[in-house]
Amino acid sequence: MKHPVLTRLTDQLETVIVGKRAQLELALCCLLAGGHLLIEDLPGVGKTTLAHALAATLGLQYARAQFTADLMPADLVGVSVFDRNRSAFIFHPGPVFAQVLLADEINRAGPKVQSALLEAMEERQVSVDGETRRLPEPFFVIATQNPFDQLGTYALPESQLDRFLLCISLGYPSRAAERALLEGRDRRELIAALQPHLDSAALQALQQQAQAVHAAPALLDYVQDLLQQTRSGRWFIEGLSPRAGLGLMRAARAWALLQGRDYLIPDDVQQVFPAVVGHRLRTLDSPVVNRAAALQAAQAVLEQVAV
Repeated sequence: MKHPVLTRLTDQLETVIVGKRAQLELALCCLLAGGHLLIEDLPGVGKTTLAHALAATLGLQYARAQFTADLMPADLVGVSVFDRNRSAFIFHPGPVFAQVLLADEINRAGPKVQSALLEAMEERQVSVDGETRRLPEPFFVIATQNPFDQLGTYALPESQLDRFLLCISLGYPSRAAERALLEGRDRRELIAALQPHLDSAALQALQQQAQAVHAAPALLDYVQDLLQQTRSGRWFIEGLSPRAGLGLMRAARAWALLQGRDYLIPDDVQQVFPAVVGHRLRTLDSPVVNRAAALQAAQAVLEQVAV
C-alpha cells in the first residue's frame, strides 16, 4: 500500500499537472531523497507550473530565477549594499535563499552564474564578500532546460549535471489530458487554490525516514552490478561515479517510501535508474550527453543485469 500522505500529495499535484503521475512521483522522489531535479523539455509543457505547484503543495517558500545570458551571480545569490544610516554594508539576499528555487531555462546563463549555483546545490551555502551564508532547509533546486538545438542555449558541464539527482521530461499531454487542460481553469488559479499537505518539519522527517529504508546485501550486490555494467565500456564512454551510485541508492530508498515500504526491492532501483543515468552519461556514439540515447542504453543495461 502506497504512503497515504504522499499519495494525497500526488493526487493534488495531478489536478494541476494532468496525466503526468509518473513524472510527479519522480519529482517527489527526488525531493524526498534530498536531491535536485532537472527537467529537460520544450517550452510550454508545464515545467514552471510543476515547480510552483510542488512548492505550494509542500508549504515551502518558493522563488524563481529566470536565467539569461546577462544574468550575474549577484542577481542569484544577493548583494551587499552600503547603508549610510548604519554606516555598514547590508546584505540583500537573492532568490537562491528559498526552500524551492526554480532555475528557469538554466542553460541560457553563463559559466559564472552556473558556478554560483553549483556551490549552492552542493554545499547548501553561498559565499558573498568573503562570508559564507547558509541556505534554508530543506533546499531544493528545480531547474528547467531547453533542448540544445534552440537558440541561445549552452551545454551544461558534466560536473554540474552530476549535481542533479534526477532528470525527467514531461512531454506532450495525451489527448484526454489535453482536453482536460483546455476545458479546465487557468493553471495559475489552480495553483493559488492548492492547500499545503506538509510543512518543512514534516518534509524533513520524511526525508530522514526515506534514508532509513533497509537495503539487504543481495540488493546492494544488484546495485553494484548495475554500476559496474555502466563502467564496462559497452554502453557508455564513462560509467557512473561513486557519487552517482550513492544518489541511485538515495533515490531508490525514496521511491520505496513512496510505495509505502521500509525496505528496498529491485523494482525500486529499476524505476529510478533511467532518471539517474539519462543526464549523466554519454553513449559511445555521442560526443555530448544525449538524454534520449542514454535512456535507451540505460534500459538495455537493466535488461542485461540479472536480478
